[in-house]
Parts: sequence; C-alpha cells; structure tokens
Amino acid sequence: MKALRVSVTGPESTGKSELAEQLAVHYQTVWVPEYAREYLDGLNRPYTRDDILEIAKGQLHREQELLHSANRLLICDTDLIVTSIWSGFKYGSVDPWITEHIEAFPHDLYLLMDIDIPWEEDPLREYPGKRKELFDLFYGELSGLGFLFRVISGTGDKRFRNALRAVEELLYGLPGR
Repeated sequence: MKALRVSVTGPESTGKSELAEQLAVHYQTVWVPEYAREYLDGLNRPYTRDDILEIAKGQLHREQELLHSANRLLICDTDLIVTSIWSGFKYGSVDPWITEHIEAFPHDLYLLMDIDIPWEEDPLREYPGKRKELFDLFYGELSGLGFLFRVISGTGDKRFRNALRAVEELLYGLPGR
C-alpha cells in the first residue's frame, strides 16, 4: 500500500519542522526535512531564483526517495507550494517546472500552519513582517488548487493535537473531512 503524503506547509517561522518531526514520531514513520536548509547551508553566495528551482527538485527527490520507507504516512516538512510562493514573492515569477510538479504530485493533505506563534530569528529567515501576507498567499493557492488542507492553529500541545485531528480525518474519514 502506498503511503499517504502529508505536507506541513506555510510561512516561515510557524513551527513546520517541529510539527513534521512530532507527527513522524507519533505515527512511527519517516519525515522529509526541509531540503532548502541543507541546500542553503552549503551555498557560499546569496541564493537566486535558479536556486529555488534546485531546492524544489531536491525536495521532491527526497520525498520520492523516502516514500518507500514510510509507514502509512510520509510527513513532509514543506513542499513545492512553498518554493512556488517563495519564488513568486521574492522574484515575481515561478519556474514552470515547479508549477507543473505541484499539480502532478499533490499531497493527500496539507497542514497550513497559522501565524499565531511568535517569530523566531534564524539566519535563513527573511520576512518577519510579511507572515500575514504570505499566509494569505498559501491559503489562496491551496484553495485555488482545490487541495485538501486544514489550518493548524494553537500553541504547544494544542497545535499538535489540532494537527493530529486533521491527519486522523485523512486516515479514517472522520467528520470534518
């Protein structure tokens, strides 16, 4: 049986990585870390629009590699929608490869992280004052594509429980799906 893919997505500094790892531990499965961090940490220059395409390809490649190791679910820390929105926001355009692959490889569920937790500084984060604008872009993109998604709000354990509820809806078809 092919594993279902769950993407933890949304603006920067919304707890995506932490939640992805928590979900993977809870469901005893593998998770795909954010490839952009690894890529950018190895870059010895400012990144460009072309680098975003390489990040998108690397993220999808990692997902496809780990899909076979997943136990019922593959939890993904970010996805191609993140690279698409980031490219459009920062550079005003998105490589067609990214758009094509978003539609060709949709996730079964997107957990859109709300911006209701405090911003945390990080050398790779760029726009602390733009989280609402970016959240709205994510919401509009997911809605426009017709993908199944849930907004995940709350702090600490409440945020985790809200994410669990959304995943349980996917797995078991509970009310609210």
